[in-house]
Amino acid sequence: MDVAEFETLMMPVLIGGLVLFMAFIVYDLAKKSNAGKWGTFVLFGALGLGVLGFVIKTLVVEVIL
Repeated sequence: MDVAEFETLMMPVLIGGLVLFMAFIVYDLAKKSNAGKWGTFVLFGALGLGVLGFVIKTLVVEVIL
């Protein structure tokens, strides 16, 4: 396995791990700040939109190339 294959395989795994870690951080932030249900929903909504944008970008690049 060369470096390019390793990078191709590990990128989705590491990005997924980063997203899960960010979800934990957002959950912890909402819990410590007593954000309530609505505040927690807004925080996770913003994180979800960022993740959705990353996924859409990846799909568009794959379709174009």
